[in-house]
Amino acid sequence: MTFTSTNPYTGEFLASYAGHTQAETHTILDTAAHTQQLWGLSTMAERADVLRSIAAILTARAPELAVRITQEMGKPIVQARAEIVKCATVCNFMADNAEAILAPQLVKTEFESAYVYFDPLGTVLSIMPWNFPYWQFFRFAAPALMAGNAVLLKHAPTTWGCAFDIVEVCLAGGLPKGLVQCLLLDVPDIEAVIADPRVHAVTFTGSTRGGASVGALAGKYIKKSVLELGGSDAYVILEDADIDAAARDCATSRCVNSGQSCIAAKRFIVHADVARDFTDLLTKYMNERVVGDPMLEEAEIGPLARVDLQQTLLDQIRRALSEGSRGVRAHRGTPVVHGRSENRTGPLAASQPLVIEGVGPGNAAFDEELFGPVAAVTTFTTDSEAIRLANHSIYGLGSAVFTKDMVRAERFERELQAGMVFVNTFVRSDPRLPFGGVKQSGYGRELGTYGIREFVNVKTVVRA
Repeated sequence: MTFTSTNPYTGEFLASYAGHTQAETHTILDTAAHTQQLWGLSTMAERADVLRSIAAILTARAPELAVRITQEMGKPIVQARAEIVKCATVCNFMADNAEAILAPQLVKTEFESAYVYFDPLGTVLSIMPWNFPYWQFFRFAAPALMAGNAVLLKHAPTTWGCAFDIVEVCLAGGLPKGLVQCLLLDVPDIEAVIADPRVHAVTFTGSTRGGASVGALAGKYIKKSVLELGGSDAYVILEDADIDAAARDCATSRCVNSGQSCIAAKRFIVHADVARDFTDLLTKYMNERVVGDPMLEEAEIGPLARVDLQQTLLDQIRRALSEGSRGVRAHRGTPVVHGRSENRTGPLAASQPLVIEGVGPGNAAFDEELFGPVAAVTTFTTDSEAIRLANHSIYGLGSAVFTKDMVRAERFERELQAGMVFVNTFVRSDPRLPFGGVKQSGYGRELGTYGIREFVNVKTVVRA
């Protein structure tokens, strides 16, 4: 199997990578197992020093490393640099906090002593996507490495250049050779790796369909798994909100990474009294985004990462506009599109921002995850209706509510079915806070205290 990366903006061939053979995979697994045994015996202080060194390298080399991201998947270069710097932040956070979080815990019992220890699991297989090729890896790997594990990286087929850069940075930072390695495998080869006794856990970030397959395999072979899957985040805008500020935040969230983010705002559920003003402002702020060559400093939206992704989004737009309303009380008229009039062909075909109003359950723009800068606006009249609409989704990753009334906000915080609820700002990941979802957005957590403890053996030790 050969993997090829192509610049999604220019169509230029970048590189090809030969897949690993069974023999090569066996060697990689052996090396990881051996190196992890030694790493697992190192002190937390020693691990922290390495993570801080990696963070320093990421920060210093961000301008250089970001170019590969932009070339391989089209992220605007300014955002690509920010992604690298954010990876340095998570490395530093885990270096500073993991020792305290993973310290043995004394439990008061009738025994002489009872402790809970957090031991490394061993080797963790990570199956990572293309949309945040560095961040998706480091947000899982930084805590996993601090816990004493080895990491195998099976990256997206189009971003292997980023994967090899990641390994090189880890080695330059002082990680033992073999502790972080790439596994160049195709999907049919993954089961054998998950089944292998030298692999102790698996984490997957990507589509719900892919996560279901990985989760099933992990269960089949009794391996710990963490799944971070799709999302169709609902943002509720109440009538008392600062509408201008809400529209700005919503446009920012919807357009980040050219709309290709699992936690981007996707469904905007807006009180009928302010829907017209909000929709006009949202359209204005989305259309102000500069769309173009992602290597330019001024670019805010680049191409979608692959041609098939462009075609999928354009099909969803067509279906959203043709399906219309289907008997849901929140619908106010038929779908109407607001956006630019450029011809939708070429590498930026699906990247022109769009706002579609008049949609709700039964419409593709409401029911499906749209991976591109397309916003779906639905209206409501009561808080109960807003909550019902927000929760009317197979996904449950992030959500937000905009209001000046914190008493009303508390109800949304309690009743929104999501792993994260943000008030008066857009959802984002933060090294200090647990990240993950419910329903078909997956299970388990990354980041924060809970993320550090995902890939450990929680061991009870009792002395009578």
